[in-house]
Amino acid sequence: MDQKVKQMLETKQMLRKNSLSTVLDKFDGDIMALTEKERKKKYNKMKADPYSFFRGSAYLFFHDTTDLPFTFHTPRDRPTWIMGDLHFNNFSVFQNENKQIVFDVDDFDEGYLGSYLYDVLRMVVSIRLMMHSLSYDDEAKEQMVHRYLKTYLKQMQAYHDRELSPEKVQFTKESAKGPVKKAINKAEQRSLSHELKKQTIINHDSIRSFDIGKDKLSSVPKHEKRLLEKAWEDYYHSLDAKKKKSKDYYRIKDVVKKTGAGIGSTGLKRYYILIEGECHEDHEDDIILEAKEARTPVPAYFFPYDEAFWNDHKHQGRRVIHTQQAMHHLSDPFLGYFTMDGKDFYVRERSPFSKDVKEKHLSDLKSVKRTVKTMAKVSAKIHARADVDIDEGMLDYHSEDSIMEAVGTEKKRFRQQLSLWAEHYEKKVYEDYDLFLEWGSERGYF
Repeated sequence: MDQKVKQMLETKQMLRKNSLSTVLDKFDGDIMALTEKERKKKYNKMKADPYSFFRGSAYLFFHDTTDLPFTFHTPRDRPTWIMGDLHFNNFSVFQNENKQIVFDVDDFDEGYLGSYLYDVLRMVVSIRLMMHSLSYDDEAKEQMVHRYLKTYLKQMQAYHDRELSPEKVQFTKESAKGPVKKAINKAEQRSLSHELKKQTIINHDSIRSFDIGKDKLSSVPKHEKRLLEKAWEDYYHSLDAKKKKSKDYYRIKDVVKKTGAGIGSTGLKRYYILIEGECHEDHEDDIILEAKEARTPVPAYFFPYDEAFWNDHKHQGRRVIHTQQAMHHLSDPFLGYFTMDGKDFYVRERSPFSKDVKEKHLSDLKSVKRTVKTMAKVSAKIHARADVDIDEGMLDYHSEDSIMEAVGTEKKRFRQQLSLWAEHYEKKVYEDYDLFLEWGSERGYF
């Protein structure tokens, strides 16, 4: 190789590695304040493969994309509620408020107001990365990205034309096919006590408590438990007045710390909380809730400042549950929030019917196609659904109208532009992943 060419390539790599290092140090070090042990734990998860790296570095994605002049953004004064971290693994099966087993999005930690396009961009890159991990070729990846984009726009057009109403659309086994239907069928075979049997035990005094040491559960120090019990009053008052029950129903029976879940969540405090429920003698109606620390969402560091939004969402736990309520028309009745020791938390139920789509069920292209189509319909639903509660005062327009106005008559160009970009950014992820491995080794994380 020519010396000048070699120097050029090495300089380019060095500059990108420096950028990567700066972003990682700023977010994981300064902002998240992860300890060196926590950073090592997170980076070893990200080290697994390029897709894991992509999932754990959302801040790098927004750093790269927010200043790019994409054609199809909605205007800044007409944002949409976005998930902020839409990717292939942030969909799952669970039970909704009407006791129906449904397939939908399940992670709202990065929920924020902004252009819908960032969710779509992140999703199409994740499709390519997921398919790469399953050994599909580039032609198949491109085919599935086009399938996702085509289905997303078709569904959004139906909302725009008022042929469908997003608050009435849900994805059950009757409307699902392939791997999604298999996951729903598996979830339906579970009992209401599935999570209790998995996470708890009953001692000789007939008292139910968490099974310490199981599924990465650990005990909570007494002073920490007292702080939680004191903050629980705020949680009770944050519940939807139309749905909440008497205080005794939410009485804390036991609490443990949950560790080891997720990649981007490394370093955030998370608790499993056992509450009384209906107080029957057999304890089968005890309920497990999850309380998780909420921080400023990653997109907020890159999007324009929205004073009205922040005045209404000073509490980060409230922001997270507001996002979920906006996207799920039948939301978890246990959604609430509190502050403990200066940190914001949100609360939701640990659904006994939670189930993910299995990778082994994505071994043929037909199964991937069916799954991607359903995910595209869900994506369109959450974006169109986010303005249904216009009475809440956050949005005074219909998101589906803004989105379809941004796309206009150029649906084919929309698909081509985003497909081309997804291919480009997938390659960038592979290059960044290699630089990340070098950087991590040099810093002693691996």
